[in-house]
Amino acid sequence: MGLLDTLKRPRTAKQQAGDAAEDTARRYLEARGMSLQERNFRCKGGELDLVMQEGKTLVFVEVRQRSGDGFGGAAASVTPHKQRRLIVAAHVYLQRYTMPPPCRFDIVAIDNGRISWIRDAFGA
Repeated sequence: MGLLDTLKRPRTAKQQAGDAAEDTARRYLEARGMSLQERNFRCKGGELDLVMQEGKTLVFVEVRQRSGDGFGGAAASVTPHKQRRLIVAAHVYLQRYTMPPPCRFDIVAIDNGRISWIRDAFGA
């Protein structure tokens, strides 16, 4: 264990649950032919949980998990405000490309262990 490892704060239970949900979503999408390009891309404007590739399309995936059905479930938690933050982060991510590929926003919602994949959930 290096010095940087000892300086890192321990992950909270909520963060560990989020990491596990992202792992579940990644495996689910990879089993359906997608490949991981990047995980937890962070910038000043927001964060992208998973950046996946499907054919020539770059897919920005928001992963949401809920243990209960209250408040509309996991997918409903991707509010218009959250969508704007995802769009900002995607714009920053795409700056690395001279010619950005086609892209879309998907949501992987995990409700009580049940996975729902919402392709092209919203537009930029």
